[in-house]
Amino acid sequence: MASLPDHTIRDLCRTKGLVEPFDPELLNPASYDVTLGDTILLETPHGFHEIDISTTAFHMGPGSFVLAHTAEWVRIPNDCEAVFQLKSSRGREGYEHALAGYIDPGFCGNVTLELSNLRRYANLPLQAGMRIGQLRFARLESKPLRPYSVTGRYQNDKGVQVSKDDLVQS
Repeated sequence: MASLPDHTIRDLCRTKGLVEPFDPELLNPASYDVTLGDTILLETPHGFHEIDISTTAFHMGPGSFVLAHTAEWVRIPNDCEAVFQLKSSRGREGYEHALAGYIDPGFCGNVTLELSNLRRYANLPLQAGMRIGQLRFARLESKPLRPYSVTGRYQNDKGVQVSKDDLVQS
């Protein structure tokens, strides 16, 4: 399936609320840039610790793992899918995003991000509003019988979300 071009993404944002708020400055030829929301969850030996990054940057140490979220609210139509990808500039700086970036047809909410610092010696800043990644959108050849709005456990979740599976203790 081919990625949607800029004019289609713009039209879906304006008519269907694909990404809100919509900012034309964040529109790319075949993707839409997304920014960090205002809170992260830092992994500690005792579980996750919530940190507000709305006014002050958090400096993620080497080897650290955090859960973050997009500031943008996304509404994926039932005939589309999306993929989150880290901005290439962020990858070159040492940020890494876990391979959990697929967004199902029918999903609605903030996108939770799994971020790590690959650097060996340097901290990496995380601050609300920084461009962190981009969403690529594609159309499906037909609508699914059961979209994420019916099957998903993270539907309409606001902010950053921990796993809803019980496989790993936090």
